[in-house]
Amino acid sequence: MEYLLLIVGLMLGAVLLVGVGDRLRLPWPALMVVLGALVAVVPGLPDSFELEPELILPLFLPPLLFATAQRTSWALFRARWRTIALLAVALVVVTAGAVAGVAAVLVPGITVTAAVALGAMVAPPDPVAVEAVAGPVRMPRRLLSVLQSEGLFNDATALVIFQAAVLATVRGDELSVPGLVLSFLLGAAIAVVIGLVVAWLARQLLTRIGDTVGRSALTLVLPFAVYLAAEEAHASGVVAVVVVALQLRRLSDADEAADRLVQRSFWDVVELLVTGIAFGLIGLDLRQVVEQAGDDLPRMLGHAGIVCLVVLGVRAVWMTAASVLFRHSKDPSAGPRAGREALVIAWCGMRGLATLALALSLPVQTAAGEPFPARVELTLIAVSVLVVTLLVPGFTLPTLVRLLGVAESAETEERAEQDIVRRARRAALQRMTARLDEERDESLSEEVETAMRDRLGRLDSVLSGESLTEDERQRLLALRERRDLMQRIEADALGAARAEVLAARREPGVDPEAADRVLRRLDLRTVLLG
Repeated sequence: MEYLLLIVGLMLGAVLLVGVGDRLRLPWPALMVVLGALVAVVPGLPDSFELEPELILPLFLPPLLFATAQRTSWALFRARWRTIALLAVALVVVTAGAVAGVAAVLVPGITVTAAVALGAMVAPPDPVAVEAVAGPVRMPRRLLSVLQSEGLFNDATALVIFQAAVLATVRGDELSVPGLVLSFLLGAAIAVVIGLVVAWLARQLLTRIGDTVGRSALTLVLPFAVYLAAEEAHASGVVAVVVVALQLRRLSDADEAADRLVQRSFWDVVELLVTGIAFGLIGLDLRQVVEQAGDDLPRMLGHAGIVCLVVLGVRAVWMTAASVLFRHSKDPSAGPRAGREALVIAWCGMRGLATLALALSLPVQTAAGEPFPARVELTLIAVSVLVVTLLVPGFTLPTLVRLLGVAESAETEERAEQDIVRRARRAALQRMTARLDEERDESLSEEVETAMRDRLGRLDSVLSGESLTEDERQRLLALRERRDLMQRIEADALGAARAEVLAARREPGVDPEAADRVLRRLDLRTVLLG
């Protein structure tokens, strides 16, 4: 019962801190970490939230990845494959290698493979943390979408490295680099196939479920199902979830206005509550990590501070090099193209759920029955990197963006939404003109106006409850028929507009978030019209 109360308390805390964060202009997930740490020292609560480490990723990661991936598109990934390769794969590998080298020198009794496991734990920035912290900040959408693209796939790279390193440590073997590369490529390929197959099956099932609530419930089950299926096939559950989300958005139909509205609201609530529990869990586990360190805490914190500097330094250098590489890129959605943009993206390397889950999932002992090398210190270092990279940027990012002037360039990106609005309006007007030509009746406007004037002219008698004459009834009936016709024409025009927005969303260079905002307004108008 105490754990249930704790979960309910964390969900309530998340709801309240969203409002507090908006008022203080601070990221509420970072506030949740602070709240969790404060709650952890309250007397009478459990010493630790004893959730099985192997359950953390399957419980929290699938829904959060699914929610984040729905905000992007295949076209954006195709246009950004170089950026994704450089950030989600190469940067993770370089960071893991740099941290492993430093840890091998600093941490007493650590093995090379255990050091690599630590590097994999702290290498991947968390897409949920990035979205929650950087999303509300007035920064260019191009930079935020680069961070989202990086975060959606870097967990897959880190998980492959971590699992191989831990297995080698437990068995006492050496780490095989060719085996790692092969495992990553094979796991990603199988995951893509699984994701595409599950998305097709889900689409067939969604078309056969008549209830909007039922269809929304199915989308909640899908991320967990595809994640577990991919993991059972020894593939990447992360990649499989992202593929399902992207493919379902690609297959979305223009006439599914009500479904999109319901599912958007539904997933906003799910994301809020799951994120609140996850980041509250991070804070709750801080006390357990500190208690395990005991008297060695000062020395371990010193090592953790050095590793934090290495993580931040590697990312800063890498982003600076990336800004030089992308400076003359023809792709308008490419990575950082200036030094100040590189600094902002480097500062947004927030670690989160994956780092915590991997740290807590370290085995207690090896196959030989010996303690896992430096397990307590590795866990402390990983959690320290998480806290530093989450809290420090979380509370300083708005100021940094304002001081660097990066926020000013966000104004120009609002034009992208207006371009989509113009396309939607043009499609709607073309369709409406065609329908009016089909339904051409010269007396349409005159008849409607005459009926309305007569009706309003007798407003007093209507309000007093006097009955209508037969002639008035006939005129009102004609008015309703004309009104229904106009509503059908407007609905047809809105359908053309929605189809145009969805087509624009699938095009390279179009911001999916801008398209989604326009589509949401069209969906609302369609539902109100119906």
